[in-house]
Amino acid sequence: MIDHVSVPVRDLKRAVAFYEAVLATLGYTKLDDRPATIGFGKKYSEFWINLRPNAPRDDDPGMHVALRAKSKDAIDAFHAAALARGGVSDGAPGLRGDASEGYYAAFIRDPDGNRIEAVTFLK
Repeated sequence: MIDHVSVPVRDLKRAVAFYEAVLATLGYTKLDDRPATIGFGKKYSEFWINLRPNAPRDDDPGMHVALRAKSKDAIDAFHAAALARGGVSDGAPGLRGDASEGYYAAFIRDPDGNRIEAVTFLK
Protein backbone atom coordinates (compact mmCIF):
# COMPACT_ATOMS: atom_id res chain seq x y z
CA MET A 1 0.00 0.00 0.00
CA ILE A 2 1.41 3.38 -0.96
CA ASP A 3 1.17 6.08 1.71
CA HIS A 4 2.02 9.15 -0.39
CA VAL A 5 3.77 10.38 -3.52
CA SER A 6 5.64 13.55 -4.33
CA VAL A 7 6.57 15.34 -7.53
CA PRO A 8 9.22 18.00 -8.12
CA VAL A 9 8.24 21.52 -9.20
CA ARG A 10 10.43 24.48 -10.16
CA ASP A 11 7.97 27.23 -9.16
CA LEU A 12 6.09 26.42 -5.95
CA LYS A 13 3.62 29.31 -6.18
CA ARG A 14 2.63 28.39 -9.75
CA ALA A 15 2.38 24.70 -8.84
CA VAL A 16 0.18 25.39 -5.79
CA ALA A 17 -2.27 27.38 -7.90
CA PHE A 18 -2.31 24.61 -10.51
CA TYR A 19 -2.75 21.72 -8.09
CA GLU A 20 -5.29 23.44 -5.82
CA ALA A 21 -7.64 23.74 -8.80
CA VAL A 22 -6.86 20.39 -10.42
CA LEU A 23 -6.88 18.23 -7.30
CA ALA A 24 -10.07 19.87 -5.99
CA THR A 25 -11.89 18.04 -8.80
CA LEU A 26 -10.92 14.78 -7.07
CA GLY A 27 -11.80 15.93 -3.56
CA TYR A 28 -8.27 16.87 -2.45
CA THR A 29 -7.47 20.04 -0.51
CA LYS A 30 -4.22 21.63 0.63
CA LEU A 31 -3.53 20.18 4.09
CA ASP A 32 0.15 20.95 4.70
CA ASP A 33 1.95 24.16 3.79
CA ARG A 34 5.69 24.30 4.42
CA PRO A 35 8.31 26.62 2.92
CA ALA A 36 9.43 24.18 0.21
CA THR A 37 6.71 21.52 0.13
CA ILE A 38 2.91 21.43 0.00
CA GLY A 39 0.74 18.42 0.80
CA PHE A 40 -2.72 17.70 -0.61
CA GLY A 41 -5.16 15.02 0.42
CA LYS A 42 -8.60 14.09 1.66
CA LYS A 43 -7.84 13.22 5.29
CA TYR A 44 -4.05 13.42 5.30
CA SER A 45 -1.47 14.57 2.78
CA GLU A 46 -1.16 11.88 0.11
CA PHE A 47 0.12 14.01 -2.77
CA TRP A 48 3.07 16.33 -2.24
CA ILE A 49 4.73 18.92 -4.44
CA ASN A 50 8.34 19.70 -3.56
CA LEU A 51 10.27 22.77 -4.64
CA ARG A 52 13.21 21.80 -6.82
CA PRO A 53 14.12 25.07 -8.59
CA ASN A 54 17.06 23.51 -10.43
CA ALA A 55 15.30 20.32 -11.49
CA PRO A 56 15.98 19.62 -15.15
CA ARG A 57 13.01 19.73 -17.49
CA ASP A 58 12.40 16.30 -18.94
CA ASP A 59 9.42 16.03 -21.25
CA ASP A 60 9.17 12.31 -20.53
CA PRO A 61 10.46 11.46 -17.05
CA GLY A 62 9.12 7.91 -17.44
CA MET A 63 6.93 7.96 -14.36
CA HIS A 64 3.38 8.94 -13.63
CA VAL A 65 1.06 9.17 -10.67
CA ALA A 66 -2.49 7.81 -10.91
CA LEU A 67 -5.17 9.18 -8.59
CA ARG A 68 -8.54 7.49 -8.12
CA ALA A 69 -11.63 9.54 -8.92
CA LYS A 70 -15.21 8.87 -7.86
CA SER A 71 -16.81 9.36 -11.27
CA LYS A 72 -16.45 9.96 -14.97
CA ASP A 73 -17.52 13.57 -14.39
CA ALA A 74 -14.66 14.05 -11.92
CA ILE A 75 -12.20 12.74 -14.53
CA ASP A 76 -13.56 15.15 -17.12
CA ALA A 77 -13.35 18.06 -14.64
CA PHE A 78 -9.78 17.07 -13.67
CA HIS A 79 -8.68 17.17 -17.32
CA ALA A 80 -10.47 20.47 -18.05
CA ALA A 81 -9.07 22.14 -14.91
CA ALA A 82 -5.53 21.08 -15.80
CA LEU A 83 -5.78 22.46 -19.34
CA ALA A 84 -7.31 25.72 -18.10
CA ARG A 85 -4.37 26.25 -15.73
CA GLY A 86 -1.42 25.59 -18.00
CA GLY A 87 -1.31 21.80 -18.05
CA VAL A 88 -1.07 19.79 -21.25
CA SER A 89 -3.23 16.85 -22.24
CA ASP A 90 -1.34 13.57 -22.33
CA GLY A 91 -4.48 11.55 -23.01
CA ALA A 92 -8.02 12.95 -23.21
CA PRO A 93 -10.71 11.52 -20.93
CA GLY A 94 -11.99 8.21 -22.21
CA LEU A 95 -12.21 4.47 -21.84
CA ARG A 96 -8.91 2.62 -21.91
CA GLY A 97 -10.07 -0.83 -23.04
CA ASP A 98 -6.52 -2.09 -23.29
CA ALA A 99 -6.05 -1.55 -19.53
CA SER A 100 -9.20 -3.29 -18.27
CA GLU A 101 -12.91 -3.20 -18.86
CA GLY A 102 -14.51 0.02 -17.62
CA TYR A 103 -11.17 1.76 -17.05
CA TYR A 104 -11.94 5.45 -17.65
CA ALA A 105 -9.02 7.85 -17.32
CA ALA A 106 -7.41 11.10 -18.37
CA PHE A 107 -3.73 11.96 -18.39
CA ILE A 108 -2.18 15.40 -18.06
CA ARG A 109 1.26 16.90 -17.70
CA ASP A 110 1.61 19.69 -15.18
CA PRO A 111 3.62 22.84 -16.04
CA ASP A 112 6.78 21.01 -14.88
CA GLY A 113 6.17 17.98 -17.12
CA ASN A 114 5.01 15.59 -14.39
CA ARG A 115 2.48 13.06 -15.74
CA ILE A 116 -0.65 12.79 -13.59
CA GLU A 117 -3.57 10.46 -14.29
CA ALA A 118 -7.08 10.45 -12.87
CA VAL A 119 -8.89 7.11 -13.13
CA THR A 120 -12.21 5.52 -12.25
CA PHE A 121 -13.83 2.19 -13.10
CA LEU A 122 -17.22 2.35 -14.78
CA LYS A 123 -19.67 -0.45 -14.08
